[in-house]
Amino acid sequence: SMSLREHALSLFRSAVGTVRPAPMLKRAVKLQGGECPQLLVKGRAFPVKNNLYLVGFGKAVLGMAAAAEEILGDHLVQGIVNVPLGIQESLQQAGMQEMLLKPRSKIQVIEGAKNNLPDAEALKGAVAIQELAEGLTADDLLLVLISGGGSALLPAPIPPIRLKEKEELTKTLASRGAAIQELNIVRKTLSLLKGGGLARLAYPAQVVSLILSDVIGDPPDIIASGPTAASSHSVQDCLQILAKYNLLHSLPKSVETVLSSSPTKPAAPEDYSHVCNIIIGSNTLALEEAKCQAEGLGYTTLILSAAICGEVGRVATLYCQLIRLVCLGFAGLGEGPLGDEVRGNLLQLAAELEIPGLNLAEFLQALRGLRPERPVCVLAGGETTVQLQGTGKGGRNQELALRVGLELHRAQATEVSSPPGRCDIVFLSGGTDGQDGPTEAAGAVCSLELVDEALREGLDVEAFLSNNDSYTFFSHFQGGRHLLVTGLTGTNVMDIQAVLIR
Repeated sequence: SMSLREHALSLFRSAVGTVRPAPMLKRAVKLQGGECPQLLVKGRAFPVKNNLYLVGFGKAVLGMAAAAEEILGDHLVQGIVNVPLGIQESLQQAGMQEMLLKPRSKIQVIEGAKNNLPDAEALKGAVAIQELAEGLTADDLLLVLISGGGSALLPAPIPPIRLKEKEELTKTLASRGAAIQELNIVRKTLSLLKGGGLARLAYPAQVVSLILSDVIGDPPDIIASGPTAASSHSVQDCLQILAKYNLLHSLPKSVETVLSSSPTKPAAPEDYSHVCNIIIGSNTLALEEAKCQAEGLGYTTLILSAAICGEVGRVATLYCQLIRLVCLGFAGLGEGPLGDEVRGNLLQLAAELEIPGLNLAEFLQALRGLRPERPVCVLAGGETTVQLQGTGKGGRNQELALRVGLELHRAQATEVSSPPGRCDIVFLSGGTDGQDGPTEAAGAVCSLELVDEALREGLDVEAFLSNNDSYTFFSHFQGGRHLLVTGLTGTNVMDIQAVLIR
């Protein structure tokens, strides 16, 4: 029989498999031939006759474009996609031909945004996309492919802001712990194409955006900074964020100029009736697939949330308390004072973390009804944040797994709160894009035994954590067996976490 660890890995792989670009696009888009050919997109029909143009930007867009060109055939006139630097070579080396465009493709590929930061190449691509959009007529249909990482690949700052200045500002915000949503609000306030700019330029052409979401709650105006969605944020929101991170008084002159000349109230809502934004892949979709697989493996499976966010340390505590509650349930102690105490802790933590749309009371109710003889799988997704204090290597997923491992170890050491004896526990956290920070790992897997094993090797877990050096920690184990290494996946719907208990 497979081990819990093998089960966790297989659940992660099936979750990622379902949001790979080609299967996702083929589920959402069909071309209907005949007298009056039509493009069918999730039930909506758009007449086509050699009038299709395509643009795209994001980490998963190359694979999306390859699948789209196959579906669209001769109706596609021209396309431009902006993708991360080196992605064609990486996919080539990984043998992922299906994600590469065919020879003599009508789609031009521009690579840029090294290390996910906007640069001159990304700017060149953004200008090409801008020019294509501006040249369209009312008879044209513009297909826009959007995925995570699209923000850095579509940089076109409002003059007189220079790319370098915008980049420095974004970097400073990120280093001070700004969430991705906050970064995107600032970026799009200073951008020509974001915040609906691309859709405005493409008018009067019909615009259909196919979006692979890497943002909690899938808001089209936030994903890749919403180039085809009306912005729900004003300059006021941008100023508030800059104030929150203490940056208002150190802004470049050019940024001050743009912010002071923008209307402070959102303008009258513009007409976006020529735009259709469709989410074709998301974290929720990936979790649903993993849940099907887990149930097939005999687990009672619950999805906690697709919107897990907050500082990794707090999120690790949330997972450890959940694990503790399941183990108490297994031991028949779930309804006693101990169970009540853990439920109280969980409700308080959830309130502090403010996870959007999480109904924890309902989730705890579902846990109460579990049958102790069946193993339990809790799935969740989202994106945590790390406050960088050290200079180590790692990423939010590896750090989360290590923190969960440490807390489980501590709980076991203090008899009172120890998970009762018979629990076998595995926790996995991984990035669906196959990357976690600057390492080749997508995340990591930990078990109840991890810290004991580390202590025997003479490793000081807390020292690694305080240096944000989870990758180096996990690399100490033979064959890197706790690291989750998938290689590039060509997709990106944030992170997936799985807790397996039996």
